Amino acid sequence: MYFQRIRFNMPLVDGFDDTSILSIGHLGIVAGAYDSLQIADVIDAALPKTRHHHLSHAQVLKAMVLNGLGFIERRLYLFPDFFDDIAVERLLGEGITRDHLNDDVLGRTLDAIAAYGPTELFNEIVATCLLPTDFGSHCIHIDTTNFSVTGAYEAELDVGEIEITYGHPKDGRWDLKRFVLGMASNQYGVPLFLQTFSGNESDKETILTIIQHLNENLHSDEKVYHVADSAFYTAKNLKTLGQHTFWISRAPVTIKEVQDLVRTEDPLLPCTDDRYSYQEHCSEYAGIRQKWVLYRSVPMYEREEKTFEKNLAKNLDRARTSLRKLCSREFACEPDARMAAEIWLNKHPRYQFRNLDIATITRKQEKKRGRPKNGEPVQVSYKITAEIEHNPAVLAEERRILGRFVLATNDPALSADELLANYKGQGAVERGFRFLKDKSFRVAEVFLKKTSRIQALAMVMVLCLFIYALTEFRVRRELERTGETVTSQTKKQTQRPTMKWVFFRFRRVREFVVVEEGRRVKRVTNLNEELRKILRLLGREYEKYYS
Repeated sequence: MYFQRIRFNMPLVDGFDDTSILSIGHLGIVAGAYDSLQIADVIDAALPKTRHHHLSHAQVLKAMVLNGLGFIERRLYLFPDFFDDIAVERLLGEGITRDHLNDDVLGRTLDAIAAYGPTELFNEIVATCLLPTDFGSHCIHIDTTNFSVTGAYEAELDVGEIEITYGHPKDGRWDLKRFVLGMASNQYGVPLFLQTFSGNESDKETILTIIQHLNENLHSDEKVYHVADSAFYTAKNLKTLGQHTFWISRAPVTIKEVQDLVRTEDPLLPCTDDRYSYQEHCSEYAGIRQKWVLYRSVPMYEREEKTFEKNLAKNLDRARTSLRKLCSREFACEPDARMAAEIWLNKHPRYQFRNLDIATITRKQEKKRGRPKNGEPVQVSYKITAEIEHNPAVLAEERRILGRFVLATNDPALSADELLANYKGQGAVERGFRFLKDKSFRVAEVFLKKTSRIQALAMVMVLCLFIYALTEFRVRRELERTGETVTSQTKKQTQRPTMKWVFFRFRRVREFVVVEEGRRVKRVTNLNEELRKILRLLGREYEKYYS
């Protein structure tokens, strides 16, 4: 609950004002990043302030980013309450108070973002704040995820709006409608592009759409590879992009040629990373010249072997259940029964029959008690009786091909080592989605009523990730450049701290007021030498919030 502080015209007494303690925490770093990237300049140009409003859209967006990166498990719809004990004036500007940050202000800015276009606005931020720098876009990693929403969200949509509808949930919430967020990140995990899609859109189509939009909006002097998982790899997508848009993808095992390649018995060559070995091949899949490289990963083999052994007994129980259903059926003749048994075995190649017999069932044609008499017409049917066990030869072959996968690219100049290194960066965008869905990043839980505001909120979410990832990159780069280190969670010195850990280290930083010679003077407390080092490495734009 918010309590307004009432000040009376009383003479100021020198000393500490215990009613003035406000939190700064890590939010000064967030505010410094927002300033140093000059995001406010982009927002002011795209969404100019009107004279009727006290705060500009750039200031409100900065407040939303502070809320989004607050990591205190408060949802964005509690936006005003977040600032109850925060040093608002220090972080947002002189004269700004908590009272200026209300639900109407939040809604107005979300509406302005939606009207301008969330994708277009984020593109301008990236083009202005990131691409002129040396943060790189050699590999662009693309993926999609979906977010559940509450509310009815009827299908009457305005132009440019997505449809909030039921789709394939990645969080298991089949009862909720959702929207899809597509995102592209560079090799450092910094978002470069976002686009929202309807909740039932297919990954095969959304990834292609993102690549096409990236080609239109992001231009680079160096060769750029678009990296995606196997959902992208379809004949239609490859033909659409042609030979001149470079891509890297995992080839799906549903393709017969991939299955054959994975099962090859030819020897593999060692990669530079001795945990991997490879074998190169040429392919003309979908009429596109490309290089396929078969890899065997030792870490992947070890993980899959544990899962394989763990599931053997469980899968055997399922196969026995399926076999019991087959054994309960009756067949008109013995050949039909044997054919059904063979069909079952072909569908379950991991097993073999230990005992197989065809039993004859004789029944009276008329439903009467007792056995059939001699010469009485009867009805004959046949049932399978069988037991199964694992086929050791098949299991040995399945174990042999564990840890194998095929990467494909339409750039034959890439070596096997380069191809693998570029693809492994795909984890960057996946980590970004985990960040957006983290329980401490509660803006990912959507409670807005308008579809357009949900699309605008998606941009705010990705902007938070943009600032977080860039700041983490900057801290690590400066530590490496200067040879400095900071203390990690394990109390060891590191040059690669996570930004979340750095934020945690700043959790006790506070602003307070002391009265000196009748004047109120703001002070900052709980800044130790290591925190000052981090601020010094980041630069003056960050230090000023803690001075």
